[in-house]
Amino acid sequence: MAHMTFKSYASFKHIITLTDALVILMLLIISFTPLAIFHYSYAQSTNDDVVAYISIDGDVVDVFTLSESTPYELKTYYPTDNQYNIIEVDGTRIRVKEDNSPDQIAVKTGWISRPGETSICLPHKLIIDIRGEVSTDEPADINAY
Repeated sequence: MAHMTFKSYASFKHIITLTDALVILMLLIISFTPLAIFHYSYAQSTNDDVVAYISIDGDVVDVFTLSESTPYELKTYYPTDNQYNIIEVDGTRIRVKEDNSPDQIAVKTGWISRPGETSICLPHKLIIDIRGEVSTDEPADINAY
């Protein structure tokens, strides 16, 4: 392993120009821009309610409002005769507690609670999708893009 001597550093310094350094800096700034935008939009969110939509084979079969006042609930869904999913709702969070799918991916996903998070059991075609609901006091076009 070679270590950098003063002579090799001096030759490296001539390889990187000011333009190269500016390009690298711009690429770094651009790479963090999406993170800043999503962080800002999440902080400015005007959503009052967080809602979990349970869908099987593309059809919404149940809706849960996730809040501190939401009671604890276990509910079992049967997508087909030999398939089951046990959904656990606990206040502000929801998860697939148990199912009989081979890989248990939805069970391993664990608790979800924030808008945009999903838990998917592909063999059973079951999806839990968390969405934020806008309060009815706001104009309808406030969140239009």
